[in-house]
Amino acid sequence: MDWARFAQRLASLARDLLAQESVDATLARITDSATELVEGCDAAGILVVRGKEVRTLAPTEQLVVDSDRLQERLGEGPCFDVARDENAERVYRIRDFTQEQPGWPEFAPRAHRLGVGSMMGFLLYTEDEELGALNIYSRRPGAFTEASELAGWLLASHAAVAFSSARTQAQLEQAVATRHLIGEAMGILMGCHHLTEEQAFDVLRRYSQENNIKLREVARRVCEQGPLS
Repeated sequence: MDWARFAQRLASLARDLLAQESVDATLARITDSATELVEGCDAAGILVVRGKEVRTLAPTEQLVVDSDRLQERLGEGPCFDVARDENAERVYRIRDFTQEQPGWPEFAPRAHRLGVGSMMGFLLYTEDEELGALNIYSRRPGAFTEASELAGWLLASHAAVAFSSARTQAQLEQAVATRHLIGEAMGILMGCHHLTEEQAFDVLRRYSQENNIKLREVARRVCEQGPLS
């Protein structure tokens, strides 16, 4: 492993990640970088677990999606261990899927049949019972070394910062857009029904609660279709 070259590429990546224009673009850059920077990596993706529900983000190959779906279907796998146990390892390396894996007796042989030879995973975040992890795959057993694990951990550390920043920015942008949408809807109600701002907002809020529709969606409906009936 040429660590000097790796450090240069990682520094360039850190700047590149923070320059991405969206969360999706940031995630795609993270997983693409895994295949470029981590020796032995054939595919990568970000798995998000909430309860028993699994989502796959920015997969570089179908193998990643198939592996994540398998974990979801079985309710078993390394990411589920991290999600369920606060004391579980935040970094894992499964060296050889051709060998028995007592921790995942159903997942391991089926993952091998999908084409997984070895695998690593790195925690990106935990938030409100939601887990995000960067998963790195090789089709070859024994492909990942201690150097590969260190490279993956360094990449994941940078990725976690960039991911958090992108998520925060996206949430702020959504909050501003939602506030603008609600303000526009209130203006429509105030003009049509001669309401005060407080009364107009109360109309939106009550409709949201009574119909179990998010306030943002109620406001969008007013803006697109006119006053609520």
